[in-house]
Amino acid sequence: MEITTRSAQLLAYETIREQIITGNYPGGMKLVEVQLAEEIGVSRTPVREAIRRLEQEGLIKRKRVIKPSEKDLRHMFQMRMLIESYAAKMAATYMSANNISRLRRSIHLAKTSDSQTIVKANKDFHDLIVEESRNPIMIDTVDKMQSIIYLFSKTVVQHERPFLIDEHIKICDAIEQRQPELASQLMEDHLKADLEFTLIIVE
Repeated sequence: MEITTRSAQLLAYETIREQIITGNYPGGMKLVEVQLAEEIGVSRTPVREAIRRLEQEGLIKRKRVIKPSEKDLRHMFQMRMLIESYAAKMAATYMSANNISRLRRSIHLAKTSDSQTIVKANKDFHDLIVEESRNPIMIDTVDKMQSIIYLFSKTVVQHERPFLIDEHIKICDAIEQRQPELASQLMEDHLKADLEFTLIIVE
């Protein structure tokens, strides 16, 4: 029963998030739980949980879809850059050989898979590094940005941002070679490139 409930919650969350990000649910649209539950094929409870989570992640406010402005996106990404550049520095100091191997696997998957798997591999790469911050507040802050991170990741993958995988390789190399300052700078540059590329595409 627990697995079914979690699956329903994930389905509701991913469906609503996708509809917002693709523009099918435009800014200002009021989300009606009963209607969404019927469309998605789940009960109202998973829909309610999905809406609550998406409110935390900045795509919904008072059950209405909100479209973040360029300024909002820049502010969120500035926070992400601060956290992930610090996390990359910590990873280059402390990350285990096993987790470095996991980074390499995510890079390999991103090189050889379809776009949906690449987005997942991209998330795994960044999540592994964020965990190395060893700071629960930083980890929680990034977790609450997952919808915006997904929007950027999907955009850079689908529109094939140049050097995306190469940058991951360089970050991983710096971590493995225990070069914290270099890893930190490479991560900051990588996320800046994601930001500027995505803002041009979604303009």
